[in-house]
Amino acid sequence: MRLLVVILNYRSASLCIDCLKSIAPEIVANPGTSVVVTDAPSGDDSVARIGAAITDNQWGHWCALVPLPKNGGFAYGNNEAIRPALAGDDKPQYVLLLNPDTVVRPGAIGSLLSFMDANPKAGIAGSRLEHPDGQPQRSAFRFHSVLGELEAGLRLGPVSKVLKGRIVAPPVPQGDQPVPTDWVAGASMIIRREVFDAIGLLDDGYFMYFEEVDFCLRAARAGWRCWYVPASRVVHLVGQSSGVTDIKQANKRRPKYWFQSRRRFFVRNHGVIKTAVADLLWMAGFASFRLRRKIQRKPDTDPEKLLGDFARNSVLTGAR
Repeated sequence: MRLLVVILNYRSASLCIDCLKSIAPEIVANPGTSVVVTDAPSGDDSVARIGAAITDNQWGHWCALVPLPKNGGFAYGNNEAIRPALAGDDKPQYVLLLNPDTVVRPGAIGSLLSFMDANPKAGIAGSRLEHPDGQPQRSAFRFHSVLGELEAGLRLGPVSKVLKGRIVAPPVPQGDQPVPTDWVAGASMIIRREVFDAIGLLDDGYFMYFEEVDFCLRAARAGWRCWYVPASRVVHLVGQSSGVTDIKQANKRRPKYWFQSRRRFFVRNHGVIKTAVADLLWMAGFASFRLRRKIQRKPDTDPEKLLGDFARNSVLTGAR
């Protein structure tokens, strides 16, 4: 198998079907591509609807639907498709993780495959994610760090300028050439099989968020490079499959599993002491930022109760 595309669905049947429709032409253009849709389980009619779409559109020769026994999160849901594929006789050369709230532009999958074929030291690559109108989204990132957390909380121009190299979400790279990056968004991320051989599967200790950051960091430590490939264009209907980053619900309270995933990432990769310092710097910076916003009479655009929720889920308050 040349490529295995994995889509984890959770109560997003309409979006998932639209995603599959966008993939269908790519199957013809890229022989040896198979798709597995895993369902979380959704607890609605997702399995019936997606299954009917596969049958009605005659996608069955390249797309399989796998209902899962539990909702174990993003990493678990993807691993349930990746694990048997890697253990089978026809192992995929590459695995593409794709969100159900994406629409693949023509040539997007082929661009990723061509890049990976031409760059054998590239272990991971991500697409240019964009809004339906073509405006790019930030999808190439730097690894999280202690000073990066200060910048993320404080959001003060002079400090951000000094800590420019620590900003987790820098501006979208300009131009149409691939650029190296620390990590890419898991909404459209291709992974070479040898990376799994070297570091294992995604860590399903993360329910949602930070699992792709952790995976890319583990890959980097094993010597694999990560790239952003703007020629691969994928529409991402931000947060519509999870609801967490939906631009229509910008002030929606952040779920507990986001904080748990962040804490897991920092403790595992930086240790408890550095995590405590990172938490303290973020909270101090964010408190200062909120005060400035009130003085300037600017609206609050952050999730509800963010500072309190962050504190309750910090290692500083004993959260584990």
